Amino acid sequence: MELLNIETDRLIIRHLTLNDQADFHVYRSNPEVTRYQGFDVMTLEEAGNFIRDNAAKQFGKAGEWVQYAIENKEYGKLVGDCAIKLDQYDTRIAEIGITISHLEQKKGYAKEAMLGILTFLFDQKNIHRVSEIVDAENLASINLLKSIGFRQEGHFIENVFFKGKWGSEYQYAMLKREWNMRKS
Repeated sequence: MELLNIETDRLIIRHLTLNDQADFHVYRSNPEVTRYQGFDVMTLEEAGNFIRDNAAKQFGKAGEWVQYAIENKEYGKLVGDCAIKLDQYDTRIAEIGITISHLEQKKGYAKEAMLGILTFLFDQKNIHRVSEIVDAENLASINLLKSIGFRQEGHFIENVFFKGKWGSEYQYAMLKREWNMRKS
């Protein structure tokens, strides 16, 4: 188990702290940001409780989602957060997710953060496979995954009862060898 610290050109991906609570709450309380997410809008108190609950978690524990801050290096402010979960039965397999603040979208942060996470998982941790499940209506995330080189593996039709209705999801994935080919 370890504390995670990933640096890209503009971002630091690190553990969430209570100092992030206000920035975290700004976008986690926005219905447009949470529209396709597995969580609903949060109150300021819920945001603080989430950060406190997450504080004891560290990268490396099989089967446990760990949420990380995505901080803009220049301003020292949160632009979003991401999550990584190692498979419960095989820690060479990971699942990821990302949320970018509505105030920070369309600036390339999502792609930069994802590439930083993939570099960490594939190049430093020797992960074999990374996947992401995305709402079938979330075109921005689907386009992001495709632009990075993820391939669609599955289409689950009305597989989740989500925010009062049945929703469909896609599964995207990338293997280490595909990552390596992308880099060459």
